[in-house]
This record gives sequence, C-alpha cells and structure tokens, in this order.
Amino acid sequence: MLLPKWFAEAFLLLISIIACTNAAFIGVNIGTDLTNMPSPSDIVTLLKLRQITHVRLYDANSHMLKAFANTSIEVMVGVTNDEILKIGRFPSAAALWVNKNVAAYIPSTNITAIAVGSEVLTTTPHVAPILASALNNIHKALVASNLNFKVKVSSPMSMDIMPKPFPPSTSTFSPSWNTTVYQLLQFLKNTDSFFMLNAYPYYGYTTANGIFPLDYALFKQLPSVKQIVDPNTLLHYNSMFDAMVDAAYYSMEALNFSKIPVVVTETGWPSFGGSDETAATLGNAEIFNGNLIKRVLNNSGPPSQPDIPINTYIYELYNEDKRTGPVSERNWGILFPNGTSVYPLSLSGGSESAALNGSLMFCVAKADADEDKLENGLNWACGQGQANCAAIQLGQPCYLPNDLKSHASFAYNDYYQKKKGAGGTCDFDGTAITTTRDPSYRTCAYTGSLNANGTGGNFPPTALGPVSPLGGNANALIISSYHLQFLAPLALTLLLLLLQQDRLL
Repeated sequence: MLLPKWFAEAFLLLISIIACTNAAFIGVNIGTDLTNMPSPSDIVTLLKLRQITHVRLYDANSHMLKAFANTSIEVMVGVTNDEILKIGRFPSAAALWVNKNVAAYIPSTNITAIAVGSEVLTTTPHVAPILASALNNIHKALVASNLNFKVKVSSPMSMDIMPKPFPPSTSTFSPSWNTTVYQLLQFLKNTDSFFMLNAYPYYGYTTANGIFPLDYALFKQLPSVKQIVDPNTLLHYNSMFDAMVDAAYYSMEALNFSKIPVVVTETGWPSFGGSDETAATLGNAEIFNGNLIKRVLNNSGPPSQPDIPINTYIYELYNEDKRTGPVSERNWGILFPNGTSVYPLSLSGGSESAALNGSLMFCVAKADADEDKLENGLNWACGQGQANCAAIQLGQPCYLPNDLKSHASFAYNDYYQKKKGAGGTCDFDGTAITTTRDPSYRTCAYTGSLNANGTGGNFPPTALGPVSPLGGNANALIISSYHLQFLAPLALTLLLLLLQQDRLL
C-alpha cells in the first residue's frame, strides 16, 4: 500500500525548509542619539517600506517594541551595560527584566535575541566578572517563560579582545579575558546560541598604518601579487571583514570551542569625517556597504568556515548628530532622520527591477566607475545628451557634494529619464547602473522623483531589503537554528518510514 500523498508532500516540504535555513540576512542597528529622532511608528513604517526584516535595538524601549507588533520584523533587544550588575547578581532582577521587556511583547512583537551589554570587556571591564552570571540568569528567566527556544542570548564583543587578529589562524583572545570569554563560550555552546562580534574594517584599515590596502577593507578585488594570504593555512582572504570573522573562529578554537556561529552585530563605514579622517568619505561608505551586502547575501562563511553564513547588522540606520568624538562618529548612518538616503544603497546586491514595489527607476553612476570614463560620460550627458545640468552648477541644489560621481549621477539620470522612451539607455560606457532607490537628498531632487520640485523634505522611502533570486524577500524563508533540532529529526523519521514502506512493497 502506498503512503498517503500528504505524507510524501510533508516530507518534501520539510526537506525544502531545511535547505533554506542557511540563507543569510542583513539587518540594521537603530541608534537614538538624534536631535530629530523619528517616532517609533514612523521608523517601523520606513523599515516595512524598505523591506528591512531584522533590527537591533540597544535597549528594550517599550514604545519601539509596541510599534514592532504584528510586523514580523525580527527584533534583537539589549540589556544595557548599566543593567548587567543587578541582573547578574539577582536572578529575580533577570526574571523581572525578561517579563517586562520580552515576555510582555511576544508573540505580537517578534523578539528573537537578547544582547546582554555591548563590548562589556573593553568598555566597562568592572562588569566582566558578572557577565556570565547575567547571561545565565536571563536564560533561566526565558526558560521559566518557555521562551528559551525562541529567544537566543549572547553578548556583543569588540575586535579589541583579539589583540593580534592577523593572521587569523594565530588569533587568540586576550589572556586577561580568558576566564570570562571561556564562560561566555560555554554558555553559547550549552544554549545553542551565537557569538556576537562588532567587526569594523574601517578601524582595521585606519589603525594599521598602511599595512593593508584600502581596497582590501572595501571588499575590492586585489591583484594576484597583493592578495592577502594566511601564511599558516594558505587560505586567501578577499576582504578584511572575512579575516576579522575568521579571527573570531580561530580564537574560539584556541579555547577548544568550535561551530559556534559568528553573527556580526555591528559593521559599517562612515560617510564623512574630519580633516584627519581621510578614509571617511561618501564614496567609500557606499562601496563598503554595497559590497558588504553582496558578500553576506552569497550565503557563505569565511574561508575557515565556508558553510556558516555571516548574518550581519549594518551600523547604522540614521546619522546620529548628538554623538560626541570625531566627526565620523556622527556619520555612520545610511539615512538622514527625514528618511532620505545618505547615498544610494541596494541591499539586493545589484541593480533591481523597476517593478519592485512599483518603484520608479533611476540611473546613477557606479560606485567603482573609472573616473576618466565618468568625466567623459558627464560631459556627453550635459552636452550632446542634452541633459539639464543646471542643478549641479556652483551654488545650485545639487552642486554639493562637489565630486565627479555625484555630478555624473545627476546628469546620467536626467538624460535617462528624458530619453529612455526614445531608446536612451543607462550605460555610459559601463559607468552607470539602474536602481529603484531615489538618489534625491536634502534639496537636491532627481528627475523622476515624486518630489522633483526640489523643495526638499521627505523624499519617498526606498526599498532596502534583500531580494531573493526566487522573488520576494530573501529573508522570508529564514528559520532560526533552534528549529533545526526539531525539523531535522522529524525529516529523518519521515525518510526512514518511506524507506521501510518501500521495502514492504
């Protein structure tokens, strides 16, 4: 007798689900040091329109958590460094925190992780001895609320706890933190959680005194003679980002821990800096984040762990004008507070269909375009191409930033919008690319923008979420690792039953 049709279908569905569990995601951090912080409801509306499906909060703000209700956006909440001592010392305080900030919002709000502190070992070292206790107390509170399989617990660590991250194969955690790190790793292993790492190639490049080329930090292809190779493993590293993640894996291995996935909770690149911060430029920020997105969404891990994708949160959603320190500290955002993009950014990793969300199509210069070709393209567009280039003249709304790429983007787009109906293309000798991201900014409105009157204000939100090659959101099929411990055995049982049935026939 044949097995029921639904049985075979269920088996195939489980196999297909498990096959999709390795899909990586890109999320964003949401900082709040802004003079004009948007309301929680406005932030959530923006995230939904941009198809951002994973966010990290630095605390557990009740207004934000309420706004995320019924959105399906996966939220990581944070225990602040100031809260750790009390939570680590008193299990009752941990229970109260979980009940108030997590259990009270689930299932309406999709909270999936708790970050206990942020870079505790390097920023608040006096808290370090109690960190493992805080993690355990939070986890026990989740168990008591029957949420431990849904919500993972970890603590973001800085690259600074690995004093010599290159070559990755010899990287170890600082001996002064070995006891605390060992306790952390044991906790992560016991609870099937992940190692949270804040990895910034920007700082790796700017503090290396010229040891590494800028292209290496920006994910750009290096000539064969300049490729970065670990001399011990002979593994090639195409980016500093991969080397940083691998340094964490090798450091864990040095303490006899393996297969604890690394999740990058912070990375990014500042778009503007002071006179001594020459690497903090709009172009570098766009190139870094654009290439980062392509890197993460290829679903592979670093050279030593190719089968473990690197889920990553970009730092950060908004420029934070209230932050102190160097100029760059206030310019890590991908958006201005009014919702407009600091620079065009495609989280799909490439050009997009004009049909995506019914968006308009724009033509802009490629981030890595050859400057000579850009200059030729700009001159052609403003001349023979008959583009209206008045707005990029001195004193006009689109003159700043006064660089070749920005001016070429404006001219390319003006030509494209006017001529595409008559066969005009967005190519310009390979220096241009189409996008559904509205490149308008401040009072500079691009032709085709819904706000093309040039008066500034809130331009149309643009889609930032990764798009699956199969259509729809690339994160829609992601299932957290805790589901695997149930799905995999069930799939195996179904397979054995099918095989047994086959033998009986």
